[in-house]
Amino acid sequence: MPTSSILKQDALEYHAGGKPGKIEVKPTKSTATQRDLSLAYSPGVAEPCLEIAANIEKVYDYTAKGNLVGVISNGTAVLGLGNIGPEASKPVMEGKGVLFKVFSDIDVFDLELACTDPDQFVETVVNLEPTFGGINLEDIKSPECFEIEDKLKKRLKIPIMHDDQHGTAIISSAALINALEIVGKNIEEARFVISGAGAASISCVKLYLKLGARIENFYIFDKDGLVSKDRTDLNPYLAPLAGPAGHAVTLAEAMQGADVFLGLSVGNILKPDMVATMAAQPIVFAMANPTPEIGYEEAKAVRVDLIMATGRSDFPNQVNNVLGFPFIFRGALDVRATEINDEMKLAAAKALACLAKKPVPDIVNLAYNEKSLSFGPDYIIPKPVDPRLITTVSMAVAKAAMESGVATKPIANWEAYELQLAKRLGLDNQVMKFILKRAKSKPKRILFADAENLKVLKAVREVLDEGIAKPILLGSRVKIQAICDENHLDLGDTEIMDFKHADNADLVAEFAELFYEKRKRRGVTRWEANKQVRKSNYFAAMMLETNRADGVISGLTKNYPESIRPALQIIGKQKGVKKVSGMYLLLSQKGPLFFSDTTVNFDPTVEDIVEITELTAKAVKRFNIIPRIALLSYSNFGSADGADAIKMRQATQILQEKHPDWIIEGEMQAHLAFDKELRQQNYPFAALGNDTANTLIFPNLSAANIAYNLLKEAADIEYVGPILLGLGKPTHILQLGASVREIVNMVAIAVVEAQSPQ
Repeated sequence: MPTSSILKQDALEYHAGGKPGKIEVKPTKSTATQRDLSLAYSPGVAEPCLEIAANIEKVYDYTAKGNLVGVISNGTAVLGLGNIGPEASKPVMEGKGVLFKVFSDIDVFDLELACTDPDQFVETVVNLEPTFGGINLEDIKSPECFEIEDKLKKRLKIPIMHDDQHGTAIISSAALINALEIVGKNIEEARFVISGAGAASISCVKLYLKLGARIENFYIFDKDGLVSKDRTDLNPYLAPLAGPAGHAVTLAEAMQGADVFLGLSVGNILKPDMVATMAAQPIVFAMANPTPEIGYEEAKAVRVDLIMATGRSDFPNQVNNVLGFPFIFRGALDVRATEINDEMKLAAAKALACLAKKPVPDIVNLAYNEKSLSFGPDYIIPKPVDPRLITTVSMAVAKAAMESGVATKPIANWEAYELQLAKRLGLDNQVMKFILKRAKSKPKRILFADAENLKVLKAVREVLDEGIAKPILLGSRVKIQAICDENHLDLGDTEIMDFKHADNADLVAEFAELFYEKRKRRGVTRWEANKQVRKSNYFAAMMLETNRADGVISGLTKNYPESIRPALQIIGKQKGVKKVSGMYLLLSQKGPLFFSDTTVNFDPTVEDIVEITELTAKAVKRFNIIPRIALLSYSNFGSADGADAIKMRQATQILQEKHPDWIIEGEMQAHLAFDKELRQQNYPFAALGNDTANTLIFPNLSAANIAYNLLKEAADIEYVGPILLGLGKPTHILQLGASVREIVNMVAIAVVEAQSPQ
């Protein structure tokens, strides 16, 4: 997204809110009792200390070293900000730590060093080697970054990588392998033009040479022109890549007949007429960010046979370093590699290239609202949300480390390792990322019924930033604008529906008549209809019913019954649905959990439970997750005969008969839905088998509401909801006082529902 669209204050509040910063350290062992504390520290801690003293390799058995990476910088080349110093670089280093954890479950200590002298930097890091399993160097200016990495690799026996150099090289190599295959060109014969001669460009060229490219086929340009051997200003890392002396050409001249353009320089330096002169089926990697060397549309306009990649997520083929570093370090750490060598980098690149040729999982297609992404000019590298990255790339890197002789803990059972990788992140828990991606792929008109509210307007700004939806704001234009002005919110040309303004009198009259026709046999008079549609939640429902909006978000400032009533009266239920219900999605560490019914039905009957379960299962499948359903009670499979137990038992029987292919079981106590060992010991017949439940159906509103509220507060779990099930069109009622993030998540849910109407 454009950086300018993010408010300075929002960014500062994000980093300062709650605990300052973005990361924290949490214990991984129990500390509940005095005995626990005695084991964690004195006297118990002496035992692992003595074991390690006797055998230093035991440090990997008794400490977190094997899963700990140091992200280290001196702040001399931070993003596009330049030399801003070590303290100012810390937010970026914390952010890198977040990516390591989110994508590969690697823990990070970020270290910002107050030294610009390469030798001093190296000595500091060398002295830190006992702490870390690997070192990720970050945002260090060129050419010092080359010197620092080279010296550290010679002196340390743990994996080290300067991601600014090698990340782009690895990912772009994967893209290059596939692009050349598609156009039928050999890398040995391809002619390259490189714009930019910094750390990333140098590393790209070196890795392309390892893939088979020939140095005589490269034209490298920096800010002073062609990099040639008669230049006296070249650093020792760039000089070996220089072209012949006395061969001066301009960028435009070099582009004539070129097969590949690689841009790691500045925006708009490559002109359309230069692209027009390239060889047939040219390849352009314009990776300057946020403005590429040439715009995607500009390049495509002059060459329809072009394959193009950029560093941006809003165009095909994003060269994104997050496709590489988390998984490269994951594989290197897991075999305790002594370095990250060229063989491992090439293995990562080739694994990425190979993955792009495989059938794309439904969950990735879902995220991008595609029916079937497939290998071709617009899909030459995997998407960052592909759940197979952690297994594919990490395993390839681990194998390369073993084959090249740098692995000190070889993997014997690859199937077990693959399963271990897949389970590390609870991959299903990426569900909201996929929903947000899918919403962004085809935004819909979402009406906000409570727009005269700062929290709602902040959510609208975030929705606009992410491109999730096309917001429509319901409320007074004057009041909304006043809130925006006071809080420096720029909502651009977002539509505001000032429904109480005289200009909308005809629309109010139309809605009043429509509401009267719908409810006249339910005791509503024309006077009452006219009165009701002047209320924001009724007007919002009418906007949706008349297809002037695709979804509605309301309820932030009203109680739940008051908010849901207009939807029931105007939108109505889906065909064949008797009871609307409410579902919460809880994003737990073990994966997503779906709770139903948490908001609507006080004491559902057996038939109601059956319908609630069917609606919930349908909704879970919309998230591209197979529901594993447990019907909960205080009894286990007939152990008690109270009313709720009998109700859930009968509902289970009906559902199992209606849906014999479903994974569904009940009635059972809540802990048995998750304790598979205990369940299998005592109830081996249970249909959940070796799985845990992800969809929980409760016997009444009290049980469901208490359960999800306790869990989200006591366990500090992020949640999404309530998600209304069974309504004819996407309408969602927020909890009173919902946060900005919760509002945005609900908007994404509404958009995805609107993309696939019932």
